[in-house]
Amino acid sequence: MKKELFSIFVLFSMLCSQERADFIDDLEYGKRLYEDPRGISCQKCHGAKGEGEVIATYRSKGYLKELIAPRINNLPLENFAKNINKNKGVMPKYYLTEKEINAIYKYLTQNSKAQNQLSQTP
Repeated sequence: MKKELFSIFVLFSMLCSQERADFIDDLEYGKRLYEDPRGISCQKCHGAKGEGEVIATYRSKGYLKELIAPRINNLPLENFAKNINKNKGVMPKYYLTEKEINAIYKYLTQNSKAQNQLSQTP
């Protein structure tokens, strides 16, 4: 009897957690990940919509230089996914799952498409 009750409880818990996981859509999930995937915000360097930003301005050998995060909302998914988990330059390695990468990519490209459509309307 205890085993049966425990099994029912586990099954019920799994069903409830699945419902809670599905309460936000892919775009909202991607937005939240982009804003703070692992305690380090993508948007702080790449901009609110992935348009790229100047991270820092500094002097080197008497010249003013800028450290610029590139635009990422126009990349093909393959390039985006390949580069997001690399430790390259100042870009941290995030160890994101395929689902997380796809959600962020969808969020960025949907925003980019919407922004392009708005800028093209008279």
